[in-house]
Amino acid sequence: MPDWLAIVLLGIIEGITEFLPVSSTGHLLIAQLWLPRQSDLFNIFIQSGAVVAVIPLFPDRLRQVARCHRDPAARDFILKVLAAFALTGVGGVVLDQLGLELPETVVPVALALIVGGVLFLVAERALQGRPLRNEITWTVAVAVGLAQLAAAVFPGTSRSGATILILLALGLSRPAATEFSFLVGIPTMLAAGGLKLAKAWLRPPPGGVTEDWGLLALGTIVSAIVSFLAVKWLLGYVRSHTFVGFGWYRIGAGALLLLLLLG
Repeated sequence: MPDWLAIVLLGIIEGITEFLPVSSTGHLLIAQLWLPRQSDLFNIFIQSGAVVAVIPLFPDRLRQVARCHRDPAARDFILKVLAAFALTGVGGVVLDQLGLELPETVVPVALALIVGGVLFLVAERALQGRPLRNEITWTVAVAVGLAQLAAAVFPGTSRSGATILILLALGLSRPAATEFSFLVGIPTMLAAGGLKLAKAWLRPPPGGVTEDWGLLALGTIVSAIVSFLAVKWLLGYVRSHTFVGFGWYRIGAGALLLLLLLG
């Protein structure tokens, strides 16, 4: 397979799975069975491209940021996003100082996919007939921060999957849960990517950084375009659909990983 085609496929996978609640880690594990494994620097760049690309999809929230100095409601919302981000950041630093090393094996990721899928089915069943709200409270902000930490500890959980699940459990509507999950995820993933990038430059591998910058740019552009389209689709989808389909999809993806491992 030509290198450029492998890079395009990886960019597509990253773009689709970074924000959708299906676990980018799990899908990249499946892809690595057939596609060449890329460097950490490559993965950081394509993830950052996927994150930056979705920012224009939230024009109302961008306007809130612009007027937060004079609008108490906008300021309150921004503070809640920052609080969830700060909770995740502080918790992540603590976990890093404790020397937490995430497993890179298939079984934990597959099991996390399956468990998350089952939880989506359970959550959607519990939501039937319940009145849902759109209000973002401080409880919601704290819960999202903790859910992002849980996703960081258990690869395959999916950051967006964990946060959307906890928000559904708190009675938030699907569109509100999805939007707030994404808005908190943007600074979280950009900060994590920036930290990894700094480490990669300050502590380069033996022989220095030897990236093919053309292929890296190609992968980043592809992941950005696909991420924009995927998130735009999902924001419209959740206005009239449940997450049941994602639950079954996660169960199927986890089962596929286990079958591939056995094979």
